Amino acid sequence: MKHRLLATAAALALAATAAACGSGSGGGSAAPADSEPVRLTVWIMDGSVTDELVKRFETGYESAHPGVDLDVQIQAWDGIGERITAALASTDAPDVIEVGNTQVAQYAASGGVRDLSGKVADLGGADWIPGLAQPGNIDGRQYGVPWYAANRVVVYNKDLFAKAGIEAPPRTRDEWLEITARLDRGGDQGIYLTGQTWYALAGFVWDEGGDLAVKEGGRWKGALDTPQALAGMDFYRRLQALGKGPKDADEANPPQHEVFAQGGVAQMISVPGGAARVLEVAPEMKGKMGFFPIPGKTADKPGAVFTGGSDLIIPEASRHPDAAYAVVKALAGEDFQTELAKTMNFVPNRASLAHVLDADEGTAAMARGAANGRATPNTPNWAAVEATSVIKQYMTAVLTGKDPAAEARKASEAITTTLNSGS
Repeated sequence: MKHRLLATAAALALAATAAACGSGSGGGSAAPADSEPVRLTVWIMDGSVTDELVKRFETGYESAHPGVDLDVQIQAWDGIGERITAALASTDAPDVIEVGNTQVAQYAASGGVRDLSGKVADLGGADWIPGLAQPGNIDGRQYGVPWYAANRVVVYNKDLFAKAGIEAPPRTRDEWLEITARLDRGGDQGIYLTGQTWYALAGFVWDEGGDLAVKEGGRWKGALDTPQALAGMDFYRRLQALGKGPKDADEANPPQHEVFAQGGVAQMISVPGGAARVLEVAPEMKGKMGFFPIPGKTADKPGAVFTGGSDLIIPEASRHPDAAYAVVKALAGEDFQTELAKTMNFVPNRASLAHVLDADEGTAAMARGAANGRATPNTPNWAAVEATSVIKQYMTAVLTGKDPAAEARKASEAITTTLNSGS
């Protein structure tokens, strides 16, 4: 899943960046001077990088790697799944492909993605943020290399916080409930949280030690009916009650940024880019919004969040796998990650690079939250679970007064059936 953040293109000197990254792969990264250049095709998704950044990377990389002809092609999201599936099954696949982090399992299941487990240490894998590293690892093998991430934070109305006498954002879930209750007065909503914002629920479930589904004995099993998951749902219920969000809709119906823009909502859970959308509706709110990571159970650690973003894969059908790996290493390396984060306001793939976003309050909060990022169950069939809206329906049932345990059992059974279909 992607959460795109608007950014302004900046002039970047990436020739030195590409040179500093090096090939990291031994042979295959360059062709002899008297031979044909090694032509590498790289698929990058629309919105991940600016045109200027692409051009500068191509120029810098080719300068640092004589004999390599780099062809970066921007791909539209519409129909990308079918195009990637077809490419992986072909004999003429691109050499490097950007994919959504939760899509790696689906593509790896086809057998057409190269196993990069032996390269993890060389790529600095010990420093990867978990929410990107985990989806790329299927049954102990690393097929996807984390590229960048984005996750939700709490966007708040500074005027309403000041009106309620709140001087600092909460750092624990208990403080969050207490502060939100103080904000939920006098016609103001403490928080606008709809009944079906299930990515937020997932974070609360993970904080309690639960999960949406677990793998047992080679089969997947829905896990919303565990005590831990039920505790996460109970926290969601208590928080959601401190506002007027509809119990039978998600954050897009109506668009939550439009509700927040009316000025009577103290908080919303959103990617930082949601604040920019608020300003499109209400320019007068410029300078009146703040950001903080979703609070955790204790002050020493932010709450768990779903980490959306991208991984890089190398198709088995790549004609130049060593040279393709060198490109992946450059794109996933510290120097380019720093430039990508600063240019596009994405969270870099390494926890140690979170500081590069400190200059922007929203992205800095996002980077702090990403340190406790998680991903949805790592199975090719998870997309089918999302398509059924079973988790959303479960949440609405609980929030409208039905028995949580009974509804959780029904939802878990449905998830189990979907995840094991075709197995």
